[in-house]
Amino acid sequence: MTTELTQQRSTILWEPARKDIEQSHINAFAAFANQPLFPYERLHHWSIAHLDEFWSNVWDYAEIIGKKGEQIYIPSDSMPDVQWFPEAELNFAENLLRGDDQRIVAYEADETGFQRSIQLKELKQIVASAQSGLKELGVEKGDRVAGVTINNIQGLAALLATVSLGAVWTSCSPDFGAKGMIDRIGQAQPKVLFSVLSYQYKQKPFEMTDKVKEASNAISSLTAIVTLNGELESDKLDTLTWDSLCDNQAEVPDYIRVPFEHPLYILYTSGTTGLPKAIVHSAGGTLLQHVKEHQLHCDVHKNDVLFWYTNTAWMMYPWLVTGLASEAAILLYDGSPVRTDDVTHLWRVADQIGVTHFGTSPKYLETLMKNNVGLQRDYQLDTLRSVLSCGAPLSAEQYDWVYQTIKQDIVLASISGGTEIIGCFVMGTPVHPVRRGEITCKALGMAVDVLDERGASVYAEKGDLVCTQPAPSMPITFYGKEGDERYRNTYFSKWPGIWTHGDFVEQTVDETFIIYGRSDTTLNPGGVRIGTAEIYKVVEQHAQVKDSIVFGLPVDNDEEIVLCLVADQQDELLIKDIRQQIRTHASPRHVPKRIYFVDEIPYTINGKKVEGAAKTEALGYEVKNKASLSNPDSLATFTRLIERKYY
Repeated sequence: MTTELTQQRSTILWEPARKDIEQSHINAFAAFANQPLFPYERLHHWSIAHLDEFWSNVWDYAEIIGKKGEQIYIPSDSMPDVQWFPEAELNFAENLLRGDDQRIVAYEADETGFQRSIQLKELKQIVASAQSGLKELGVEKGDRVAGVTINNIQGLAALLATVSLGAVWTSCSPDFGAKGMIDRIGQAQPKVLFSVLSYQYKQKPFEMTDKVKEASNAISSLTAIVTLNGELESDKLDTLTWDSLCDNQAEVPDYIRVPFEHPLYILYTSGTTGLPKAIVHSAGGTLLQHVKEHQLHCDVHKNDVLFWYTNTAWMMYPWLVTGLASEAAILLYDGSPVRTDDVTHLWRVADQIGVTHFGTSPKYLETLMKNNVGLQRDYQLDTLRSVLSCGAPLSAEQYDWVYQTIKQDIVLASISGGTEIIGCFVMGTPVHPVRRGEITCKALGMAVDVLDERGASVYAEKGDLVCTQPAPSMPITFYGKEGDERYRNTYFSKWPGIWTHGDFVEQTVDETFIIYGRSDTTLNPGGVRIGTAEIYKVVEQHAQVKDSIVFGLPVDNDEEIVLCLVADQQDELLIKDIRQQIRTHASPRHVPKRIYFVDEIPYTINGKKVEGAAKTEALGYEVKNKASLSNPDSLATFTRLIERKYY
């Protein structure tokens, strides 16, 4: 017993002090809802057993501006057909542009450093001017407005002006090619396009006038383009600059209130296997999900500074923007997270501004680890209270590194959800201990479970992440033809009536979670399911490995594990060491049958490895949608890879 307790305690890297618990939003919310905070599992059970009470209390606790109505939740036999807040009316922008007019609401920074801050009063005035300009262009409630924008205050104002009118915002980042833009925002049939004509990344300028022209000419629904830097000529469309759009006397925005389930955003999946899915999210569902996550789970308070490193194409961009609804300031950063002369550039900006919540990815933390940075030595980080990570599983070694290198007294929260729910299924809280290599808990209001192949709920076994009850941020539909049918087939076909998310996970006996990768990239050598993250966490700790990717190769009714490495040293000594490390730290079943050296690993523009594209190219087939990749030329190194010599 003593040994077991010692082992259990050794996994805990941080525990909340009494004051952390007492001062937390989640503690105040539990009291507000007249529910005990501990045990947390009871609070969670209440939140999914009484969905109407829970989400009504979230509305009231977060002081949502609008009419709530008497009815909260109307159940249905089908999860997509439930109704949330059917009598409610609200405006998303009104709930973000709230609080003291003199408070700073946003900071802007780029690769050269901190640029400026803006107070609420000034942001409201810019939004009002842009809104007036959009009205002149004929934008009304329900219209779609697209943005090819960088992550700055101007892009934020364009978004807020759009949704203040009850119109729908959809966006992609400027690093997409013309086809990538058309495949995404073209599906939404926007009336107006906001676009930059140039941007910079890794201290290099990129001109994009030609691809904006090509994309806009292909999107027949467009009536006008608003350029955010520079001027554009078009024979087919009205073109105007941001300054001319905002050249009016408007000072305070109008807020057009809409029903709770009125469309707010259209977001897109990666689209590496076909046309990206255009996912429609509601104004009320997005707002409630985000304020719940920000306040109850991430403990974002008024006047905190929330940051997430993201571009405008990823769901973490709207997640960051909603931080304004908790009366926190947000840091908007455009560019590469690292400079050639300073890999800790982001932390320099965060330290200068006073960031309280720093959102990042395992890939970025891995870059810092391999450069042996000393953040505690170089920066004060006095205000920092939380480091958050998503986009891929965070390894146990990265948990260690964060506490050893960044700060001891912080909440490290690995969070996981998806574009599909514009939020999280599992995440952290300020009142739980942080356990090494594990995601802390199920998010309140999310009926998360793990099912094995029988459809049985399991602990300490790997299975599929599912959600057995509806949540208000689940999609309204997929935009376009047969959208409802495509939506239902995507998430409810494996187990009817249950949302199957597509993650391969383990639910521990401590009610924490370990994610092993996507179910569609799960490996099956010898009929045993293995998550790719189990191999990555070993391989990418190796000092000589710069990058890697893993996929399965079908062979004689079985599957062989294929590992591809980017490394300076390309010899059998490295291969032997890697195989031994995997055998020791994972298992003999995890050891790859084939190991290849490649030049580069394919990534989506949102920074996720694309195992499916690498596998498709390696097998000699065509990758259907290269427009979703940030580095499509990387696929050349995988072309018919399996026909080559391997180690």
